[in-house]
Amino acid sequence: MDIIEKITESQMKKDLPEFRVGDSVVVGTIITESRGGKLKERIQDFKGEVIARKGKGVSETFTVRGVYSGVGVEKTFHVHSNKVAYIKILKPGKVRRAKLYFLRDRQSQYKIKERR
Repeated sequence: MDIIEKITESQMKKDLPEFRVGDSVVVGTIITESRGGKLKERIQDFKGEVIARKGKGVSETFTVRGVYSGVGVEKTFHVHSNKVAYIKILKPGKVRRAKLYFLRDRQSQYKIKERR
């Protein structure tokens, strides 16, 4: 085994759920705040649908799109990042596309079917 493969394999998370594009997920991210010179960490949830996955190995990323106060918000997360505390699947989705970028133009006109 190559030395680079050993290093990247040690940095990958093993306890991740199997999620795909179209799934509704909650991503818990670790936020570090500075209050009065003290560093505090908390977990903030981001809820939405997975609209894209890119890459492989340690550099794999996924994009989640959620609607907050009527405004569409997209965040891109690294799958194996230390800042991602957990990924919970709320509802598995059934889609025919690898990237769901067309959801940016449609507010509530498109409903993702549930995978069984």
